[in-house]
Amino acid sequence: MTINNTAQTEVYPTPPRSPNSQAAASNVSAHITVLASSRAVVNGRLTPATLVISQTTGKTMSIAESVQPASDFPPGTAYVDHTPHILLPGLVDAHVHLNEPGRTEWEGFWTGTRAAAFGGVTTVVDMPLNAIPPTTTVAGLREKVQAARNKCWVDVGFYGGVVPGNQGELKGLVRDGVRGFKGFLIDSGVDEFPAVSSEDIAKAMAELKNEETVLMFHAEMIPPIADSVGDAVQWSLPPLSPTGPLNSYNTFLSSRPSSFETYAISEIISLASLAPNLPLHIVHLSAIEAIPLLRQARREGVNITAETCFHYLSLAAEAVQEGDTRHKCCPPIRTQINQDGLWDELLRDDVEESSVIQTIVSDHSPCTPNLKLLPPGLSVPSQGSGAGPGTPRSDPSPDAGDFFAAWGGISSVGLGLPILWTESLSRKITIVDIVRWCCANTARQVGLSSQKGALAVGLDGDVAVFDDEAEFIVQHDSMLFRNKCSPYEGRKLSGVVRETWVRGQKVFERQSGFDEKAGPAGRLLLERRTTKKTL
Repeated sequence: MTINNTAQTEVYPTPPRSPNSQAAASNVSAHITVLASSRAVVNGRLTPATLVISQTTGKTMSIAESVQPASDFPPGTAYVDHTPHILLPGLVDAHVHLNEPGRTEWEGFWTGTRAAAFGGVTTVVDMPLNAIPPTTTVAGLREKVQAARNKCWVDVGFYGGVVPGNQGELKGLVRDGVRGFKGFLIDSGVDEFPAVSSEDIAKAMAELKNEETVLMFHAEMIPPIADSVGDAVQWSLPPLSPTGPLNSYNTFLSSRPSSFETYAISEIISLASLAPNLPLHIVHLSAIEAIPLLRQARREGVNITAETCFHYLSLAAEAVQEGDTRHKCCPPIRTQINQDGLWDELLRDDVEESSVIQTIVSDHSPCTPNLKLLPPGLSVPSQGSGAGPGTPRSDPSPDAGDFFAAWGGISSVGLGLPILWTESLSRKITIVDIVRWCCANTARQVGLSSQKGALAVGLDGDVAVFDDEAEFIVQHDSMLFRNKCSPYEGRKLSGVVRETWVRGQKVFERQSGFDEKAGPAGRLLLERRTTKKTL
């Protein structure tokens, strides 16, 4: 079977040996790349496939559901048969913090997108914080775009932010190409991105209700504990003081119970009627107790979905060692039972009612190692310090190992595919499932399904070549993000991305790395959205 657009023939036979035909064949071969394998994910199933990608447009021209030999194409055609490795659509990581400009010591476009390419991610969407300025104004977006130019190894889109008082900027941000908006219902941790109240959300909904976009929320709020709390809870006060040892993960976990998430999600659902056609989305869902709330809202016609993250699906509270603040994030990593519940929802097999969790993302949220306040023995050097991995500091902070004082965020961009594949060895997960969660649905969430998320004719030729049999240990050479501080360090993961292709160009190869001479070829995705998220 051949999937083909009308402008292309189904095969490329070897032409007759005449001077003119040889020149024509040479011209054709110089303008296409052919990738083949006995296994590829096409149309939601695993099948043999041969992809023909235009080197001129970067689009997939045709797909044959068979392995066509090189002899079917003009001499000189760039042809690779990757059998037995799997051809996957490039992953779309719809939740990444690249932090440039302003906090480039935490991360940056150059390092963050190289880390993405290492893991088969061909598109990342950058969150509106923690860059300075944040992407809460048109001017802020333009400053970020300028900072990103000529630094991106994969394609990059941008979100706008919702903060108190910026409702007048939102339509301008839509016009300038943001893929959606995010707001916090609790302290974000950075002063330049304050939390929103219900009144702020209502104003944002009024501005965006007829726009082609998605409104997303960090959904944590402190529920009312006593009458004395009163209306102040709407202003997202910081968590109450802990009562146990500050270096105990259980103390931190108990300070951010699941009720933080359920209370915030209930508030968002209660406001949904203000903009019934505006898609709503809960970022980094952690608590399984929120799932029934979301399911009931969807049954009642609320256009709301959720994502979860690689760390919530692979790490568990019971295994976090004392003081290992590499595991700190908000919402927190919860128990093994909670993790199992997230998987149960993702794998929900109900033809009449799909899972409320539609996408899996990294929420790559790095910082410099010193902000993690790791205790001696776990501490890692800052980028460029010259110290070796795991080098203890000579002057450990008095707050070392304090889960409350440490910065919250997990570094994992580019590790997601092997993290999920490792989980697949003990769960009923297929590679087709992973493509749905991390490619097709994430592309749809951010309005890129006409370009990204599938191996399909007319879409960008973004391909990850995946070796599902290989394994590796996560070490500094497999963490290409700027600061090598991650809870995955030292873990054995299954599955290796052998090559990453962006619009028909090979940008990364596991054996030889990046083409430094050619440099980054990622594009900034700034065209205005034309479709809402429908998941």
